[in-house]
Amino acid sequence: MRVLLTGADGYIGAIMGPKLIEAGHEVLGLDTGYYRRGWLFDDHKTHPQVISKDQRQITKADLEGVDAVVHLAELSNDPIGENDPDLTMDVNHRGSVGLARLAREAGVKRFIQASSCSTYGAGGDEMRTETSELAPQTAYARCKILVEQGVRELMDDDFTPVFMRNATAYGASPRQRFDLVLNNLCGFAHTIREIRMTSDGSPWRPITHIEDICEAMLCALKAPKDAVAGEAFNVGADSENYRIREIAEIVAKTFPGCELTIGESGGDTRSYRVSFAKIREHMPEFRTSWTAERGAQQLRSVFERIGLTKEMFENPPYTRLKELRYLQDTQQIDAKLFWRTPEAV
Repeated sequence: MRVLLTGADGYIGAIMGPKLIEAGHEVLGLDTGYYRRGWLFDDHKTHPQVISKDQRQITKADLEGVDAVVHLAELSNDPIGENDPDLTMDVNHRGSVGLARLAREAGVKRFIQASSCSTYGAGGDEMRTETSELAPQTAYARCKILVEQGVRELMDDDFTPVFMRNATAYGASPRQRFDLVLNNLCGFAHTIREIRMTSDGSPWRPITHIEDICEAMLCALKAPKDAVAGEAFNVGADSENYRIREIAEIVAKTFPGCELTIGESGGDTRSYRVSFAKIREHMPEFRTSWTAERGAQQLRSVFERIGLTKEMFENPPYTRLKELRYLQDTQQIDAKLFWRTPEAV
């Protein structure tokens, strides 16, 4: 199968590309390249060739001969979305639906969309399923819902979209992110031996290792059409629903000598527990392999091996909003996040 992997140079894409190649697929990557300055360690893997292009500028010609698209290339978290909601709508909603429309016109058979459990928003203590009412709290989450709706409308006998509502990701990647909860807490624990929580950590979050997210997408690529067409799937495991303070406690136990302090109730309204029964029913081959404890241990091992310092941990390329602001402050990208053409000397 010839697969176009968008966001190939991103946090998940850096893991997904080699996995697709190892699975025997012919892979072409696409990435605008915002985060290429950040390469935390060498994974000794074969990565796909990558076209440097914004998803908003993809043409039908870029999709000729492609059998499937794995779409990861969006502005990737809540802080970026809230920084400029209109821009997030342009990139994440209109950009993704536009890509799916071009893919269908080009004869692409399967379109795997990375969605998010953040669509459940203020879900409370009850387990959310794919049929639960959605309660998005951010522009990022609202866009995920709109993309699901818009791309699902394109489905026909020859075009099969599948929506992967990933739990909050964690784990080690060469293109590391430290703006994700478990990764962030592990970074603080290793570099300053402290985890200072500004809230009481009561909100619920399901979390999932990036290796398991990639395995779910591989299953979605080969699953029978009738099992996945137009369907949304929560990606994760029921056992991996945690309160934020429980994640912090796991991290504190993993990094000896780390001090953990819990604050008072915060203003974050996002809290949701999620059921992952549907993906196990529709894709029986999919099983998660990781737990929060194992993920924290993996990160500790990587940090010790590479000698992670506080300066490395705080480096902008590993925090999405920091890096975008750096690229704008240095006039490398414009207000719409398109790359500027270097001026002639």
